[in-house]
Amino acid sequence: MPNTLKKQTFAKANRSLTPSSKHYDVLIQMSDEDLMSQFQAGTVEAFDILVSRYKDPLTNYIYRFLGDMKECEDLLQETFLRVYRNRHSYRRIAKFSTWLYTIAGNLARSEYRKRKRRRLYSLQSVNRDDEEYEVEIPDETFSPDTHTESTIQDRHIQEALKQIPEEFREVVVLRDVQQLAYEEIAEITGLPMGTVKSRINRGRTKLQGLLKDVYTPSEN
Repeated sequence: MPNTLKKQTFAKANRSLTPSSKHYDVLIQMSDEDLMSQFQAGTVEAFDILVSRYKDPLTNYIYRFLGDMKECEDLLQETFLRVYRNRHSYRRIAKFSTWLYTIAGNLARSEYRKRKRRRLYSLQSVNRDDEEYEVEIPDETFSPDTHTESTIQDRHIQEALKQIPEEFREVVVLRDVQQLAYEEIAEITGLPMGTVKSRINRGRTKLQGLLKDVYTPSEN
């Protein structure tokens, strides 16, 4: 789909909300899943609220994954466009956030594979006894000003994320940036729980090695 047509379609769907919007006060208090039911029934304002809720977290997720703001903006737009077009395929048996991140993740992985040549990375072992430890990654609410004025430390973190393999980067971002549960990450990625935990540990170990001179993560 040409970008111009895509933007026009998305703009029509993503109309700005105001306090005077019909049913706004009721809709804004609904769960994601209830909003999707309303949207499926024809209430476009419900879609607008979902976009408002998830625009910043998804921007952060896609940008951390790809490290390219232009591609991030395009994929964010494409993600919500697919939600808009495929709204009737959503079923309440799944959390809306899981369905949404699955769409965004599939698009991000596809884009990454298209623009990046395959590289081989050596895998580092997880810590002794395969115990989990946390790596704190700043979860900034995205805005152009925030991005422009980002700290040197945060730029180092983003550069380090770009250097670790895709399969590790994705799960680390989902867990440590988006703070999703392991079960939800497993659903989004289609991976077994054990693989999710292993990849998170390996990704954190890789990040710790890359950031050891500029950033000291906490261990829990």
